Amino acid sequence: MRREVPPSEENERGGMGPRKSESPVVPTKPANEGLKELVEGRGGQGVETKEGKMAETLNSGDISTRVRRIAEMARMRRGEALRSIHHAIDLEWLKEAHRRTRKDGAAGVDAQTAAEYGQDLEKNLQSLLDRFKTGVYHAPPVRRTYIPKDGGKRRPLGIPTFEDKVLQTAVKMLMEAVYEEDFLDCSYGFRPGRSAHDALEAVWQSAMHISKHGAWVVEVDIESFFDSIDHEHLRGILDQRVSDGVVRRVIHKWLNAGVMEDGQHSRSESGTPQGGVISPLLANVFLHEVLDTWFVREVQPRLDGRTELVRYADDFVVVCEHERDARRVLAVLPKRFGKYGLRLHPDKTRLVRFERPTGRDGGERPETYDFLGFTHYWGKSRKGNPIVMRKTMAARMRRSLRGIWDWCRHHRHQPVAEQRVVLAAKLHGHYGYYGITNNNWALQNFFHEVKRAWRRRLDRRGGKKRMTWERFTALLKYHQLPLPRIVHSAFRHSARPRA
Repeated sequence: MRREVPPSEENERGGMGPRKSESPVVPTKPANEGLKELVEGRGGQGVETKEGKMAETLNSGDISTRVRRIAEMARMRRGEALRSIHHAIDLEWLKEAHRRTRKDGAAGVDAQTAAEYGQDLEKNLQSLLDRFKTGVYHAPPVRRTYIPKDGGKRRPLGIPTFEDKVLQTAVKMLMEAVYEEDFLDCSYGFRPGRSAHDALEAVWQSAMHISKHGAWVVEVDIESFFDSIDHEHLRGILDQRVSDGVVRRVIHKWLNAGVMEDGQHSRSESGTPQGGVISPLLANVFLHEVLDTWFVREVQPRLDGRTELVRYADDFVVVCEHERDARRVLAVLPKRFGKYGLRLHPDKTRLVRFERPTGRDGGERPETYDFLGFTHYWGKSRKGNPIVMRKTMAARMRRSLRGIWDWCRHHRHQPVAEQRVVLAAKLHGHYGYYGITNNNWALQNFFHEVKRAWRRRLDRRGGKKRMTWERFTALLKYHQLPLPRIVHSAFRHSARPRA
């Protein structure tokens, strides 16, 4: 339950204002010297830096070497809690974290921009490192804002301060090296070298080949997942793999930093702020234990047919060969998630009969399911064979077009050339995600609606001449918009949108 925190209240777990070091979540144990040497290098020698470049990051090879050492340590001691990994974070590591941190993001509660922080970068990073290592770092609350969701709802988003983003990135780099050795192949979200399109490909392969008759799909939606992660359960899961007191202490502070909204500071005993750099990794760690390993070790061996779990962050589906298995999975999932304080959305969690169409007249039409912004349905290939196809979800299409119409309305008085640049970037972004095989019609429809919105708003700018379609078509010859293009093709692994 969330409670408001008066500004004057002293809170020893990361309240407002400077204070002495907090007690770590996990008591700091004597460092394992062998592991420390593995991280820092034999003899404790530091890593060489590039001379004369204060704001430059460490050579990527040096950082990569340390990351590999941590990964090797995690692999050698699989199943054990690592307690001496914070030594890898030094000034050069923070410089690399600073390089990886986005510089164009919104400012946090301190209103400090990336440019302002970078004016005295080395001094700021050294101060950050000292505070992190000694335990006096104060995690500021995140600034609460909202972004639109489907159905007219709003999704809360937390915006940390820039310095907090840098430290979160540094800790993420460290913990990622550990947990990448543990994460399973069914997990795709926010992982190096993996993307949403990899998850979509895995689901496509499962639905196509799990059975000659098709599949039964359990479509799952976790209700308010990022706001519902129980802190105690998360700490218990982290205990299994990372017990480094310095690292755990700062994670504890981030979980208890709270949010600042309309001048009011509040904290919660559950949830990680969406928008925080560390949040996706913590979510993956949480679901790795709650869902992934449990499903592979406990559920799959007890089922009769083939089953495949595909998860991207908190979105996942289970593809089953037999209906009986699918119903058993659907029945046990709420109990499993309820054990960890999570709840499945009663309306969005369902069983989908996704069987291959027989082609007989009067046959029942197969159902469809949604995953990662696409509606999956059975269609026919050019040779007339049944094939799983994907198209842009209707709700996502409406939301994207609503954003286009709003932008055109608010910027219609800007020079046409400037408008074209922004609209082209929006189209490229849309094609870059939704440009997959068999989604041609949706891409063409989106392109047409963008042109229609632009012409309508240019027509409302005023003036003696109307922006007719004839005039608009002539204008497009000089201010061309990028045409729809399949970027993620089933017949070629990758392609880039044209500039």
